[in-house]
Order: sequence, then C-alpha cells, then structure tokens
Amino acid sequence: MRTTRLSEVFRSFGLLGLTSFGGPTAHLGYFREEFVRRRAWLREDSYAELIALSHFLPGPSSSQVGMALGYHRAGYAGMFLAWLMFTLPSAVLLGVAALLIDAAGLTTGQGWIAGLLAAAVAVVFHAVSGMAKNMAAGRGTASIAVLSGVLVLLAPTPWTHLALILGAGILGALFLSPDTGKKEPEGEGIRQVSARAAGLSLGLFLLLLGGAVFIGTSDATGWVAQAAAFIQAGSLVFGGGHVVLPLLEQLMVAPGWLGLDEFLAGYSLAQGVPGPMFTFATYLGAVIGGIGGACLATIAIFLPAALLIISGLHFWHRWRALPWLRRALQGVNAAVVGLLGAALYDPVFTHGITNLTSLAIAAFCWLGLAKWQNPPWLIAAGAAAAGGLLL
Repeated sequence: MRTTRLSEVFRSFGLLGLTSFGGPTAHLGYFREEFVRRRAWLREDSYAELIALSHFLPGPSSSQVGMALGYHRAGYAGMFLAWLMFTLPSAVLLGVAALLIDAAGLTTGQGWIAGLLAAAVAVVFHAVSGMAKNMAAGRGTASIAVLSGVLVLLAPTPWTHLALILGAGILGALFLSPDTGKKEPEGEGIRQVSARAAGLSLGLFLLLLGGAVFIGTSDATGWVAQAAAFIQAGSLVFGGGHVVLPLLEQLMVAPGWLGLDEFLAGYSLAQGVPGPMFTFATYLGAVIGGIGGACLATIAIFLPAALLIISGLHFWHRWRALPWLRRALQGVNAAVVGLLGAALYDPVFTHGITNLTSLAIAAFCWLGLAKWQNPPWLIAAGAAAAGGLLL
C-alpha cells in the first residue's frame, strides 16, 4: 500500500511539475482538479483548509499545499517526493538557463508560453467557481469573499492578504452561523501530524530563522551568508510567487552577488517555466555559485516552508474542532475564495488574455476541463500547441 501511494505521488506530481504554468493561484487550481475531483484524495472542505493554512504561513503557498497533499497521501516520504517532483523541472530549467544564459533562448513572449498562460485562466476560473459554490454560497460568506477580493485589488500587498484572512476569521467567529445542520462531508480529512514532529519542526524553523538573521547582520561571506539570505527569503514572505521578488532583490543584488540585469533576466525566465516561482532562487544560486550554489539556494528557500507546514498541520488539527474556530474557518475560506478571485483577474487574466485568440484558447480549455473532464496536463499540452501555432 505504501509503495503504491508513493508511486501515485510520483506520477501525479511529476506531471504537474511539467505542466503547471501560471503561478501559485493556477497551481492551486491544478491541485484541486487532480487531487480533489479526479483522484479524491481528500474532501473539498479539507482542501480549502489547506489553502487557508498556507495563507496563514509565510513561504511559497502552492508548494506548501503540495507538500501537505504529499504528506496526506504517503507520509513524510510522500511530502518530500511531492515537493521534489513538483519543483525539479523548473529548478533544472532555471539552473541550466543560469549556466548557459546566452544560449537559453527562453522568453515570456513565445507563443507556446502565451498559450499556457491562457490555459491558466481556465484552470483558475474553474477552481474559483467550484470553490465559491461550496465556501461562499451564503449571504455572509459571499459578502466576505467579494469584500476580500475588492480590497486586495485596491491594496495588493503581502500584508493585505494576511490582514484580510485574519479579519475574515474574526468576522466569521463573531457573525457567521455554524453549519449545525450540515452532515459531515464524505471522503478523507487531512492526515494528522504528531505533537513531537510539530514541536521539532517549529523549533528547527525558529533556530534556522534566528541564525539566518544573525548571519545576515554579521560580516559573514561565502556560502554561509548566501544560505542565510535564501532562508530569510523563504521564511519572511507571505503568499509566495511574485511577492518574493523585492526581498530577493534586496538580499541578492544589494550585497553585489549579481547585477540587476542578471537578476531581471532570471525573473523573466522564471515566469516562463512550470512549477513554483520560488525556483527563481535556483537561478540566482547558479549565477552566484554554479551547480552547488543552485542546490544550496533551492534547499534553503524551501526548507522553512516544509518545517512550517508540518507544525501548522498539527496545530490546525488540534484547534479546528472548536466551535468559534469552525465559524472563523468559514470566514477564512470565504476570504480565500475572494483572494483567488482577485488573483484570477490580476495577474492570471491580465497576463493570460492579451487578445481574442488567447481568450478563445482559454474558453476551449475551460470547456475541456469542466465539461469534457480532460486532465490538466492534456489541457496544458493542447494550450501550448495552440499558442505556438496561433499566438
């Protein structure tokens, strides 16, 4: 059974690592389609809880959800395998591009990439509409969702996301009615984490962050200082994705480890590969220190996220049954729907729909996904081919 589950994690996340274009919001849509609707690894409400938890924690949100899904299916080995398979393709592409930057030839203006970005619009729309039916169907939850989406578009900062989630939780605890008449959903809930594992993970995270901050304020140089910088970036950024850009620029360019032109070239490349945006660190590490630097940067920026999701899953399980927390969770889930809806507009729609052709590709992708039940990897492949021919 364990081997079978590990092979499922390997195959599913291997495909997603090769085809999940469009950034963290699109990744959450791909995950929902693959693991909630197609494979039924866990319930819709449990998946929504994972998204809410990842928004509470700093780090790459979609990668943390992927790690949690791997852990839920196959334990800690599944967690590692899910991260590895989802991250490896983009890490390898960006690492090679950094070593052979002049010959890489990848740009975000290529037609096949434009087609994939259009497909991301369909995937995210499908995910948001499905989640809204389950988590924002009532007047109160729908109001929280719409208000959260509008506010985050008006003030698009990482702290806005965190403030809205906290505010939605408070509103839910105070004003929403508990789902007392609703029967327990069928299917699996989230696999639990032991208190010992959670304590060790949280302690190691605090130790790593404290050491990284201390090293960052000292005169340390070389790989120790670089590892500390990537640990700080992975520990202090909420929301992941493009949000990590300004912090990495401050940590990498300001000390003179690489030039601004090299930094922006890597950022452009990172938008054209599948998988997590945090593999931008792989590119930076390769520019600074070759293959060893790429491996060090990749591990350092993702390690805090893994430690936080392990401890977060434990405390989430302990507290989620409290009545006031269940009401708060309704508010948080509604806010997540609103935040994903806002991200559907910007950056997913604004980057993915540039003309009528890309709109048509997105529409046919939605048709294939929602009505013909095609798997996400097939949707991505078809969109890439159509983009290469038409865009």
